[in-house]
Amino acid sequence: MGATLRVYKRRIRSVTATKKITKAMEMIAASRVVKAQRQVAASTPYASELTRAVTAVATGSNTQHPLTTEAERPTRAALLLITSDRGLAGGYSSNVIKAAEQLTERLRAEGKEVDAYIVGRKGVSYYAFRERTVQESWTGFTDSPTYADAKAVAAPLIAAVQQDTAEGGVDELHIVFTEFISMMTQTALDDRLLPLSLTETAAAVDEGKDGEILPLFEFEPSAEDVLDALLPRYVESRIYNALLQAAASKHAATRRAMKSATDNAEELIKSLSRLANAARQAEITQEISEIVGGASALADATAGSD
Repeated sequence: MGATLRVYKRRIRSVTATKKITKAMEMIAASRVVKAQRQVAASTPYASELTRAVTAVATGSNTQHPLTTEAERPTRAALLLITSDRGLAGGYSSNVIKAAEQLTERLRAEGKEVDAYIVGRKGVSYYAFRERTVQESWTGFTDSPTYADAKAVAAPLIAAVQQDTAEGGVDELHIVFTEFISMMTQTALDDRLLPLSLTETAAAVDEGKDGEILPLFEFEPSAEDVLDALLPRYVESRIYNALLQAAASKHAATRRAMKSATDNAEELIKSLSRLANAARQAEITQEISEIVGGASALADATAGSD
């Protein structure tokens, strides 16, 4: 076997091994995204109903709660960025980081300082490489987040919103994550969680409720106490839903990237096989030519001696 043919066969073996890995990763991601989709579908109604409850309390009372009242001159905002712990997901992490960068620039243009809170090793590495300050970071659970993880993430954010800005608190809470729309479509999204935008949430509450008479509410012990109890749950549920959406988006992106890698490996194997066959044919042709040439020279030598 010639040197060229050996090179092609070695490359074919290497690409075939890579293809097996990417195919296995594609199948794993496909199974995980189905589970993540079910979790998103299960958590979304809870988050929506909790938003309805908070909006009902906020709009049905005259309470000026700090978590539902806009600051006159907001000077500081918290930004929660949800990325992935792992790569091999195409442009998943880079797209959501880009959306966070755009939001950061917009907030700074409004004269607000931005405190970064990061979920996922990709986001942590991005900020660490650029030597940017991160208030809090969490890693290790982005592929399969739980409600306990959401509570751990929400706790310092809620504390920062409740704290005065002069003591390191924030006026606003924003979240940037990847919304799962379908297996083929995932969109980086930024959303303001606090203060609660009553106009937008009231519209969401009334969606599909045309003609329905809105109830009158009585609050015990008081509307402020009810808000104190509901708003932390609201933040936790919204963060949990965002974590699940991000996990489903990441698995879908991984599946798509690994399928593309598998298809590319198959095309490369076909191309290398054609080159290997051409090299084998060239070697056979050369060997035949050498045999024919040797036989002809031997015949000429024999005829000359006669």
